[in-house]
Amino acid sequence: MIGEQELTELEKKIGYTFKNKNLLLQALTHSSYANEQKINKRGDYERLEFLGDAVLELVSSHYLYEKYPDKKEGEMTKLRASMVCEPALSYSAQEIQLDKYLILGKGEEATGGRHRESIISDVMEAIIGAIYLDSGLEAARTHIAKYILDNPEEKQIFYDSKSVLQEMVQKDGNGDLRYEICGEKGPEHDKIFESAVYVGDKKLGEGSGRTKKAAEQKAAYQAILELKKQ
Repeated sequence: MIGEQELTELEKKIGYTFKNKNLLLQALTHSSYANEQKINKRGDYERLEFLGDAVLELVSSHYLYEKYPDKKEGEMTKLRASMVCEPALSYSAQEIQLDKYLILGKGEEATGGRHRESIISDVMEAIIGAIYLDSGLEAARTHIAKYILDNPEEKQIFYDSKSVLQEMVQKDGNGDLRYEICGEKGPEHDKIFESAVYVGDKKLGEGSGRTKKAAEQKAAYQAILELKKQ
């Protein structure tokens, strides 16, 4: 459980002070914690996430419409998806160390929920919903512009790193691209897959995820970063 000091610290990081602190508390609260409370039950972030997701889609759509007047609808849809997908939101959350402030139940904490991308990205959207309820659309837009809509071209690779990597490898002619699932861990209901990507015999990246595809996307992303250094 976090206290007033931690809430104030987070507000400073995001550059927004809540009039209703309970909205921020709710945005940070996972259902596992809410369900454990026998007295003084508090709501979890799921309803705020639902609202924040809609606000994020509106604001990001408007942003791309204004920024790229020559792009077609399909191009803007793909670019928007890359900026608001789970890995991109989780990546954006690193700037404010959001994982430190999550309020989780004991079971979720024990199984690594604090570092789970799906939870972190949900809380990012819940905070957007909380800001929207607290101060309206413009306050939410300011927050989104600062933490999510910065550098859209770079974040595009989050959407489909495998396709981006394939294009880079084909362009450079460095060899065949292949993926290997090199490990699994965790219980059957919450399994984590580990993947590696190779160009020829050289391993360029590794990644893990809750599905094989997610693990491969992470590995591809690391490979892209590695190739950009060369």
